[in-house]
Amino acid sequence: MNNNDIIRQLRYTFSFGDDKMIEIFRLAEHKVTRTEVCDWLKKDENPEQLELTDEQLAIFLNGFINLKRGKREGPQPAPEKVLTNNAILRKIKIALNLKDHDLLELLSLVDMRISKHELSAFFRKPSQKQYRVCHDQILRKLLHGMQLEYHKD
Repeated sequence: MNNNDIIRQLRYTFSFGDDKMIEIFRLAEHKVTRTEVCDWLKKDENPEQLELTDEQLAIFLNGFINLKRGKREGPQPAPEKVLTNNAILRKIKIALNLKDHDLLELLSLVDMRISKHELSAFFRKPSQKQYRVCHDQILRKLLHGMQLEYHKD
């Protein structure tokens, strides 16, 4: 799953317009233009699509956290240069204030069943024995479950 897919899914799920997308980046203390946002959101087959970097997606997700939870005091966290599916999952969990059972319920909406232990392994440090990599399929299913739960027509 690429970064452009993720930002498109989040935009659709929460019905963010261009102005809201720009505001989300601003909440993470980063300025983007409407042109940049539009180019990131273009379909994969469009030659004018700009690839969203890990750092840009991390900035967006930090802004999404600030939008949903409020901006924390002091300096803002530095965006990660390399973003894993595990980090993306963690940021979404924080932004939406989701507990493990909420995540499992979102996954069950799209017929994805994993145990609470499997889920908690995604949030461990990579150095821990129980750590597991969150594969694209899990993240894709979670985003689809979020769409079913949060997107209002």
